[in-house]
Amino acid sequence: MAGTVAIVDYGSGNLRSAEKALARVAQELGADCEIVVTAEPDVVAQAKRIVLPGVGAFGDCMAGLKSIAGMPEALNEAVIGRRIPFLGICVGMQLLASVGREFGDHQGLDWIDGEVVALAPRDASLKIPHMGWNDVHWVRPHPLFEGIADGADLYFVHSFAFEPRDRAVVVATADYGGAIAAAVARGNIAGVQFHPEKSQMAGLQMLGNFLRWTP
Repeated sequence: MAGTVAIVDYGSGNLRSAEKALARVAQELGADCEIVVTAEPDVVAQAKRIVLPGVGAFGDCMAGLKSIAGMPEALNEAVIGRRIPFLGICVGMQLLASVGREFGDHQGLDWIDGEVVALAPRDASLKIPHMGWNDVHWVRPHPLFEGIADGADLYFVHSFAFEPRDRAVVVATADYGGAIAAAVARGNIAGVQFHPEKSQMAGLQMLGNFLRWTP
């Protein structure tokens, strides 16, 4: 659990809330790690764990990452090359996809094959964006969600959702006029559509699991 936990600062995301939540659980666990918000590719490349938050439009977030010279390469070196634990939050999860279709088509990181599409709930009374608490159901066990009850309420704010081509990567779903991927995972890569830093004790439990996770 030792080493740097890098929260990537690319001009998008609830950085300070994520930093505070991770620092809290690290202290409670007695974890020998440093939580760092950084826009430095070298720090990201050498980190022991990476968190990629995200708020806003898919294309803007990808443009923000690419605007930092060396950042996409650093992420690939750490996550794909060294296979360190990675967590994407909200749009940070969506960026795992091959393409995002928000205000046109935009290339994603393409770490998990799939697309990000507009929410289209079957119930016309459901508002977009999907904002607030929603119960989440586990599709399969995963270390990130140990100790979190099936049906736990977690906090969402989004208008688009990730649809992976291989449904086997879906770890959890939420219902919002139809099932949406609430969490995905493959190998050392995981993403959650909800905001664990805003999800009270269940969210803190998940972040603590991330700090202990050894894929």
